[in-house]
Amino acid sequence: MSQASISESAPGQLQLSGVLDYSTGPLLREQGARRIAASSAARLSLDCGAVEKSSSVGLALLLAFVRDARKAGRELVITGLPEDMRQIAQVSGLLELLPLE
Repeated sequence: MSQASISESAPGQLQLSGVLDYSTGPLLREQGARRIAASSAARLSLDCGAVEKSSSVGLALLLAFVRDARKAGRELVITGLPEDMRQIAQVSGLLELLPLE
């Protein structure tokens, strides 16, 4: 079974790591939504540099986190997007929707 996590290394600094797939997606979705809602930071940064592998589930998570942040009145920027995720986003026409830094 795949392992993945979303953690907060500092206020407003989220870290996504591990393998993002159908087995890890639902729990990450819940955890990420809770962390975003609970944060007091006006601007959140989501570092994806520790993502080992991702399917399209990873992109769905990122888009959901962007929506969660907007709903909470916060800005979310994504850093360290791995090349495999970038390629999937580009092929699917989602790259311009991601707030990459």
